[in-house]
Amino acid sequence: MALGDALGKLQDTAASPLEQAFSSPPEIYTNPDMLELELREIFEREWHCPGLAADIPEPGDYVTFSIGDQPVFSIRQKDGAIRSFSNVCRHRMMQLLEGSGNTRTIVCPYHAWTYGQDGSLRGASQMEKSKAFNRQDFCLPEIRTEIWNGWIYITLNQDAAPVAQLLAPMNDLVAQFRMDKYIPCETQDHVWQTNWKLLTENFMEGYHLPVAHKATVGQWIGLDDTVFPDEVSPHFTWQTFTKGETATYGLAAEANDYLEGRWRHTTIMPTVFPAHMYVLAPDHVWYLSLRPKGVGEVHVRFGVALAPERIEAFPSKEAALKDLVSFFDHVNEEDRFVVEGIFKGAHGALAKAGPLSYLEREIHDFQKYLVARLCPDKTGAAKVAAE
Repeated sequence: MALGDALGKLQDTAASPLEQAFSSPPEIYTNPDMLELELREIFEREWHCPGLAADIPEPGDYVTFSIGDQPVFSIRQKDGAIRSFSNVCRHRMMQLLEGSGNTRTIVCPYHAWTYGQDGSLRGASQMEKSKAFNRQDFCLPEIRTEIWNGWIYITLNQDAAPVAQLLAPMNDLVAQFRMDKYIPCETQDHVWQTNWKLLTENFMEGYHLPVAHKATVGQWIGLDDTVFPDEVSPHFTWQTFTKGETATYGLAAEANDYLEGRWRHTTIMPTVFPAHMYVLAPDHVWYLSLRPKGVGEVHVRFGVALAPERIEAFPSKEAALKDLVSFFDHVNEEDRFVVEGIFKGAHGALAKAGPLSYLEREIHDFQKYLVARLCPDKTGAAKVAAE
């Protein structure tokens, strides 16, 4: 099936009422042309999340990321602000930093061009004979950066609306958890063999929890009390559910004095389009931030942080954190098995879209988002044909 035809089918199901909607056609996940379109129309224009502001608490702390093919790093400044820059040397385009860490200056590992934490070029040896060289002209390009409820967001799009504006309808829901005070415990980077949209869709629906996660989080969750937003947003979606009193994770610590009533055992699952999703509970948050590596590969950044009062309540902090990370590693492996299996299945000659459950409401929201970004003229084939 041509990509334009697949986009047309996606548009049809996105326009249908949820009760009549289908999952997306398999070609949406397997066609390489789809990824090229997504990188141009979505990833180069939207906000992306490299992690929590609390991941880099001290001046000089940094974390690396990428937006499409553009390497980026975010770094804490001396004044406490977080700024982001191109992670590419202005001399011969060498990548400057890897992973995360702390540094007073950014030194290129190729020719030792040296940059300050503010992106300014501080030193470049043996350049005095170059008439083309002026140190002030070779600062690192700055990347737009905003902090929202403890999250770092970055974008290449200078015209993108502010994050706080886009996510304003969700602010009160998230802010009540005081997530910006949560303490990071673990960050990991992986590559999974699947299409990025399959992992996004998997994360945003709870229908699979009692089955795919029956050995972990699924045993604590009932689906009957799932709540979705009344309005469909073009920028995000979410759901809430409650956990039973036997849950190991997901309940407010006794010392939590700011959440009341049902919110002491309620979890929210926001997805910020296109590829940042998290589970926010009274005692923890864990998240995924995705970057396509290819049509069948996705970079997965996973992180988990705990409410400070939960950490204080642990009899043995070291043992408890080890158990926590092990638990969520298990959850991730359960999801990996599913989404890699779907990607394999989507290549089958007999693979076809099936009807969505009401519990997959957020997938339908995501379909609407994709259509708005990839088919703005409302004809699925038109945008592709114009390329």
